[in-house]
Amino acid sequence: MVDVVVIGGGFGGTAVAKALDDIADVTIVEPRDAFVYNVAALRGLTDPAWTDRLFFPYDKLLRRGRVLRERAVRVDASKIELGSGERIDADFVVLATGSAYPFPAKTDDEDSAAAKARFHAARAELAAAERVLLLGAGAVGLELAGEITAAWPGRSVTLLDPAQDILGGGFHPDLRAELRRQLAELGVEVILGTGLRADPPSRAGELATFTTVTRSGRTIEADIWFRCFGVRPVSDYLAAELSEARRADGYLEVTPELRLRGQDRVFAVGDLVATADGKTAKAAGLHAEVVAANIRALIGGVGELREHRPGPDAIALPLGPGGGASYSPEAGVLGAEATARLKGADLRITPYREMFGLAPQ
Repeated sequence: MVDVVVIGGGFGGTAVAKALDDIADVTIVEPRDAFVYNVAALRGLTDPAWTDRLFFPYDKLLRRGRVLRERAVRVDASKIELGSGERIDADFVVLATGSAYPFPAKTDDEDSAAAKARFHAARAELAAAERVLLLGAGAVGLELAGEITAAWPGRSVTLLDPAQDILGGGFHPDLRAELRRQLAELGVEVILGTGLRADPPSRAGELATFTTVTRSGRTIEADIWFRCFGVRPVSDYLAAELSEARRADGYLEVTPELRLRGQDRVFAVGDLVATADGKTAKAAGLHAEVVAANIRALIGGVGELREHRPGPDAIALPLGPGGGASYSPEAGVLGAEATARLKGADLRITPYREMFGLAPQ
């Protein structure tokens, strides 16, 4: 059987590995001791019942393959060098290391116990704060504002963004209008068109009353703040021959078959790829379907390779368990009730728990 090495055990990497487990010797190289369901990370911050639910052990994911708790430090088309100094060979390589993002949307802790402790500590700080400042009015900032006001109704929350409107991307203006309406009902203040002259003096997530000033001269007082922008693809481990496909911003150029540009047996999925998809778990899953099908075709030597075609912008953005808005070209804009049915209460966690062999919550 051929050796398939998947670099990264996130949404895209685990889906590829699961799909190829019956036909190849699959190894996932992942430094974390557990899969992190980042879709629910913001609720994991505000709701203690959700904190432990974010972390799935890997031991029931694969029937034949293995998850190697290591960090890949140098990857080329057929060899992977690990942080321990060990080298492993691969017939196919799948790059699935995703992206880094400021806490709490993502955590950089590799030990799940340490990550849980960080969420619990940050929640205690947040619970004691009367005024919250969120820097960034994209999807993360909006969702975090909704989670905070759902957990602590009446809490003062301010969203600040230099952009002229909330939620970047090619979404319908009616979606933004619906989100702005709900934010106003929640009492969230939205300040657009200006940023801060400098970062607040305290660390993000630290309870410490401060005063800061926007570039437009407005004074803001808050007790705690969080950074809700700053996604960064994790791709700095690529060896010379693969790094040629790495753009200056860290994203990877791929072919329609999701092969790394210039490579026949190296694929990339998820947040890494420089496609028009949103950086979402859903997009990573769609990439994984294409890559798994193409590797199966190459192993068997039959069938044409599939191509990935990015779909139009679509989103389901909760503002707490009972609020939010959604958009797709087919359905148009959906309000709070429909969004709560789509994503609000369980944040679509059940299919992923089943994939990892875990019982439903």
